[in-house]
Amino acid sequence: MSGSAGRTGASKPGRRRRRQRGRRLTTVDETSAGGLVMDADRENAVLIGRLDRHGKLLWSLPKGHIEDGETVEQTAMREVKEETGISAQVIEPLGAIDYWFVADRRRVHKTVHHFLLEAVGGELSDEDVEVTEVAWFPVTDLETKLAYADERKLVRKARELFSHESPAAEGANE
Repeated sequence: MSGSAGRTGASKPGRRRRRQRGRRLTTVDETSAGGLVMDADRENAVLIGRLDRHGKLLWSLPKGHIEDGETVEQTAMREVKEETGISAQVIEPLGAIDYWFVADRRRVHKTVHHFLLEAVGGELSDEDVEVTEVAWFPVTDLETKLAYADERKLVRKARELFSHESPAAEGANE
């Protein structure tokens, strides 16, 4: 018999069989906090740069895991200090981003709580091993610098929040 008519279990072109049937990934929840750190004039913001697996520098907002006993606000301030060298105070919440990824044979559901923070001291430092670079950028440049769409959306929200707080905006609304 010639051809493939006699073969059983032949797969169709373009289809791949899953070899890991029966093995389920463990699903875990992780929570982090961080945010948008701005100077007192709200003209500049600090970002962290990390290298992706292809060696490309990706700019993002500082953030990290919550430690036992910490609130999300405390975590945001601690992580900002650790990753950027800047001491900052939480002004208000900006929202949470959640996403899924697979790592170490686990399916991870990650929630990151973001805050608007104001820098109150410190100096830029990229001494954190997870951070490649740290820099201040004009707030107007963040849309083009930030690697992730969800973070760009939070920056737009923050800009709307503080534009409503300015005296010029208040005078225009009267």
